[in-house]
Amino acid sequence: MYRIGIDLGGTNIAVGVVDSGYHLISEASVPAGAGRPAEQVVADMCRAVELALDKAGLTARDCASIGVGAPGTCDPQRGVVVCAYNLGWFDVPVCRMLTGHFGLPARLSNDANCAALAETVAGAAVGCRNMVLITLGTGVGGGIIVDGQIVSGLGGAGGEVGHSLLVLDGQPCTCGRSGCWEAYASATALIRQGKEAAASHPDSLLNRYPALTGRDVFDAADDGDAAAKAVLDRYYDYVAAGITNLVNILSPEMVLIGGGISRQGERLLAPIRRYVAANCFGGAERPQPVIQAAQLGNEAGIIGAAAL
Repeated sequence: MYRIGIDLGGTNIAVGVVDSGYHLISEASVPAGAGRPAEQVVADMCRAVELALDKAGLTARDCASIGVGAPGTCDPQRGVVVCAYNLGWFDVPVCRMLTGHFGLPARLSNDANCAALAETVAGAAVGCRNMVLITLGTGVGGGIIVDGQIVSGLGGAGGEVGHSLLVLDGQPCTCGRSGCWEAYASATALIRQGKEAAASHPDSLLNRYPALTGRDVFDAADDGDAAAKAVLDRYYDYVAAGITNLVNILSPEMVLIGGGISRQGERLLAPIRRYVAANCFGGAERPQPVIQAAQLGNEAGIIGAAAL
């Protein structure tokens, strides 16, 4: 049978229908309209599901289940989005609402967990039972799979790897604390680091960009700018230090890196591999995880939600 996956974002709701091999056969999307009552958002979610089913020539009766990947803290046991600040959701029983509409079993997990699960069923980690997915974007997200199962933790609050402490009394984080890995390894952090380097190096090519982006830092380094190269070298170390901590704790078979920065490919991955190999506990004497880019991109959220 088919499965329905919903990737609920702060700005967009992406829905897809997958077959038994986790191939995406149809998609639909609608704006999330964050800040509206949850009932209105779920109604639009249902409308997107119906659009995707119609495109595939199917009905809900052809499907075995419906899954949702949502931002924030999700309780998979209760099927409740406990807290999603970017949606303004608190204790929303989204699974009960979807089951009431479609008559299908509904399952829920955090969006990063869904992306990690997707890579194990249809992406770069097929056949891998112990892996970590790291997403480098506005923040640092993470999904952890152990023995083929998502690690959700108590109340679904586990896996917030971006808020592990990297630097005591360090840079302020959006969570309200200081020194979180996210404050050093996110794309947002790279932009901040680039701006700081531009300010302290007036002759740097970084100053040619009126609104500096992460891509601009890479471009300036490509053009031979020493300040930009130094920023990237330090940034790679920040990313790799957090991954080293995860390797020491979890000893995964594979670490996948997603998000826009992962498109830098080996330029990003090679220094991370070197750092992890040199700094993880046991060094070269221990088995090293495969570290590579995630594969599924924007489809990961839908496929992973469907696979719940």
